Amino acid sequence: MQGLAPMKLKRAELVVLIFTVAYIVTFGIVFLAAGNSEFVWYVITLVIFLGLVAATQRVARFPAFILWGLAVWGLAHMAGGGVRVGDGVLYSLVVVPLANAGELAILKYDQIVHFYGFGVATLVLWHVLRRNFPDLDGTKTIYAFAVLGGMGLGALNELIEFTAVLAFPNTNVGGYFNTALDLVFNTLGALTAAVLASLMTSTEHKAADRKIS
Repeated sequence: MQGLAPMKLKRAELVVLIFTVAYIVTFGIVFLAAGNSEFVWYVITLVIFLGLVAATQRVARFPAFILWGLAVWGLAHMAGGGVRVGDGVLYSLVVVPLANAGELAILKYDQIVHFYGFGVATLVLWHVLRRNFPDLDGTKTIYAFAVLGGMGLGALNELIEFTAVLAFPNTNVGGYFNTALDLVFNTLGALTAAVLASLMTSTEHKAADRKIS
C-alpha cells in the first residue's frame, strides 16, 4: 500500500499548484459569465493537462523552472482569450507590427504564446527523455527528439483548435494562415528551447567536472 500513498508536495510545487488553480478558476468564471463557450473548452483542456502533470510529477520530477514555465503558459493562454483589447481579445493584438497583412500579421500576442508555450513543452520532453534515457543526455539525438516531440504537441494543439472550430462555429481561432503561422512559431519555440537545454546541460556537466577535479 506504500506505493498508493499520496505524494507530498514540496513547497515550490504547492505554490505553483495554488497559482495555477487560482487563475483557472478565475478565468473559468469570467468565460462562463461572458458566455464564451469556446474558451470554456480550453479551460477543460487545461484542467486535464494540469491533472496529467500532477499525476506524473512523482515519477517525472519536473524541476521548479519547468513547472513555473507551464503555469505561466497556461495563464498567458487564459489571458489571451479572456482579456478584452479594443474590439477583440488579447490573442488578436499585434504586439510588434513587423508585418501587417490581415491574417499574416506579425508579431501577435498569439504567436508569442505559441513560441513560448511549445518551447516550454519541448523542455518538458527533454527533461523526460534525459531522466529515462540518461545515455542520451547531451547528445544531438535527445535535442532532436525533444524538438520533434514539441512540434508534434504543437500539431496536436492545432487539432484541438480545429475541434473547437467544429464545435463552436463562431470561434475566433482563425483560418489557414493563422494555423500555418502557429506551426511556424511552435517550431521556432521548440528549436530555441533545444538550444537552451543544450546550454543548461553543458553548464551542468562543467560543474560536475569541476567537483570531480
